[in-house]
Amino acid sequence: MPWEVKDTMTLREDFVRLAATQAVPFSELCGRFQITRQTGYKWLARHKAEGINGLADRSRRPHHSPARSAGHIEARVIELRRQHRWGGRKIARRLRDLGETQIPAPATITEILRRHGLIDEHASRQRQHWQRFEHEHPNSLWQMDFKGDFQTLESGRCSPLTVIDDHSRYNIVLSACSRTTTQIVQQALEQAFRCYGLPARINTDNGAPWGSPSAPGQLTELAVWLIRLGIRMSYSRPYHPQTNGKDERFHRSLKAEVLERHTFTTHAHVQQELDRWRQVYNTERPHEALGMATPLTRYACSLRRMPDRLPEPEYGSGDEVLQVNASGVVRVRGEKVKLSIALKGLQVAARPSAEEDGVIELWFAHQRVAKLDLKTAKP
Repeated sequence: MPWEVKDTMTLREDFVRLAATQAVPFSELCGRFQITRQTGYKWLARHKAEGINGLADRSRRPHHSPARSAGHIEARVIELRRQHRWGGRKIARRLRDLGETQIPAPATITEILRRHGLIDEHASRQRQHWQRFEHEHPNSLWQMDFKGDFQTLESGRCSPLTVIDDHSRYNIVLSACSRTTTQIVQQALEQAFRCYGLPARINTDNGAPWGSPSAPGQLTELAVWLIRLGIRMSYSRPYHPQTNGKDERFHRSLKAEVLERHTFTTHAHVQQELDRWRQVYNTERPHEALGMATPLTRYACSLRRMPDRLPEPEYGSGDEVLQVNASGVVRVRGEKVKLSIALKGLQVAARPSAEEDGVIELWFAHQRVAKLDLKTAKP
């Protein structure tokens, strides 16, 4: 059964219902729904006074608009283009969401943009439309990567860390990072996990700090931490960035709508602009792959919460449990198997493969980390 698309009204009803249970602290609940406490209290007060009807948007349109004209609409089109660099379909949808009437067709809006010199014809011809696979539910898969770094005037180079939910395209993390280290990524992810819950799987490329470029498939310190949290790790095939295609597409929008439009002074300046654009991207910007809905209407927090303590992996009674030595090696049936230095001191399980005779598989928690073919092992 496909995931039900949620509109803003449904999200507000969910918020009020959850607030009434008092099962989650109010500040944490507001964090999950990406609203301030002030906004949360506003919706509770409206609901108390007016019931469900109080949660509906109140029109911001004037009661009388005698001056409304095609020229006014054209000015709004140009304003949205210059503000966000959106195309005709996104602008048409956004005008509708803002309550405008007599909205031109997307093709007409495109002609308005072209007439005002606001379309790069070469870039327009280069655009390609991809039909991408989409996971059925939010948090089934998150895609994670760093956007290419760039120079700031005072704080050195900056590498934005991005995490996208595959189903909804909701942006989970957008952080201006001075370095691409395990510690920085882990801090950003931990904050995201506490706000949104844990995903079932995270996909990355094979680069550091989540992958091991010199030994693809070998677990890193960050991957070990994620697996211990119960998250499955997967990696894009080398030289196939389309495997992380939704995050790559997000990077393209980020570059066009933010990075190319500013000269940044400090990392704090970068983060300020990223935060501003993230709000627009998640809640206002129509997304063509979502039928012109916004990511917020398709996203819901995960029910899997971030644990207070990092759990140890558990194995079955039939598993042969082995401890990884300080060199990242275990000995299986007299054979040394190199796993990963990140697993030193931790336990892994050896079990016969269910699919291949004479093959022993090595597992760390739920993640298979190596195979040993006894038929080809040294006698």
